[in-house]
Amino acid sequence: MTQDKAKAELPKRFYSEVTLAPTDDGFAVLLDGRPVKTPGRRPLAVPMQRAAEVVAAEWGAQRERIDPATMPMTRLVNTVVEAIADDPIPVRDDLARYIETDLLFYRAGTPERLVARQQELWDPVLDWARDSFGARYLLTEGVMHVAQPPAAIAAFKERLAGIDDPFKVAAMHQATTLTGSALLALALAEGQLSAEDVWLRAHVDEDWNIEQWGADDEASARRELRWQEMQVAAVLLGNE
Repeated sequence: MTQDKAKAELPKRFYSEVTLAPTDDGFAVLLDGRPVKTPGRRPLAVPMQRAAEVVAAEWGAQRERIDPATMPMTRLVNTVVEAIADDPIPVRDDLARYIETDLLFYRAGTPERLVARQQELWDPVLDWARDSFGARYLLTEGVMHVAQPPAAIAAFKERLAGIDDPFKVAAMHQATTLTGSALLALALAEGQLSAEDVWLRAHVDEDWNIEQWGADDEASARRELRWQEMQVAAVLLGNE
């Protein structure tokens, strides 16, 4: 399918004005006074005003055609309303499993400058986990799996159990899958790190390779889209 044909098959913009309105569930986005609904026809309501403002801005930025690919907050909120809000526990349980293979546990052996950079940016997060909720994790060199102590896994799950807001659970899950690190997502959720700080730490290896070999345009474009998804996750977590 050509790009022009794909664009032509997107729905046409059918509204002029985008506004917000308070509801019992938070804030609704209105298109010419009518509330937006999810693809499954559920009312799209967001409890946080800032997140609702981002959704409204995404709808307002649409031109002749409505392109969901340019609406990361709307996509995430749709997912929460339709698939997570009724029962966030399965998603939280899936998120908890990421701690067993967290990015921060797998270290380079060489070169020394990369080793030092990982230590500089990753070790403080592990120190925070140890001091904050008593989790001590094992590190390994390379990519071979290292089994984490059951007590460290349990400590993370216990900390995660206190998060039951479906929007926050979804945002943490998105941040984890984007970075490969449940610890970075938790640090973002608890305000220990900003989205920019998390993103920097998640891309230590990638940035190292870019410094050595240069950037690839397609890879850079994909990374920018993923960064936008990280930003909307941070908004839902109240940390932007």
